[in-house]
Amino acid sequence: MRYILSALALTVVFLSTGGAGYAECRADTVYLRGDWGQARFSVDVADTFETQSRGLMFVEDMPLSKGMLFVYDRPKSLSFWMRNTLIPLDMVFVDPFGVVKHVHSNAIPHDLTPIHGGDGLVAVLEINGGLAKQLGITVGSEMRHPSFVKSLAAWPC
Repeated sequence: MRYILSALALTVVFLSTGGAGYAECRADTVYLRGDWGQARFSVDVADTFETQSRGLMFVEDMPLSKGMLFVYDRPKSLSFWMRNTLIPLDMVFVDPFGVVKHVHSNAIPHDLTPIHGGDGLVAVLEINGGLAKQLGITVGSEMRHPSFVKSLAAWPC
């Protein structure tokens, strides 16, 4: 099973020199890059109170190249929990520049313990549990998405 997960995880990584660096920015796609390489995820964007409140609750399974991007209109302190969440998730907390500030790995389904990502955050990417570590996504990685102000973004659209 671990071998299958590893092989599938590699399908979201761009190893070519063009890769995500030249792709068009779209609301339904998130790109990440770092010393480890690049990755792309198709995302559902949660940018309203209703979509953020529901998040990935009740989702029974999610493709490895899929995720949910929570977007906030101003920097704030963010904490998440796993209420009614059926699958383990990694949470990637991001600042206004699109820089990863914290990665929480393998959040436990149904756990009500708050997962604090830090202060001054504007986005959180939720992906399948264990995938961030497998891909190498760490603090300092950069995210590319149209929700980041172009003039501030470390990796602008």
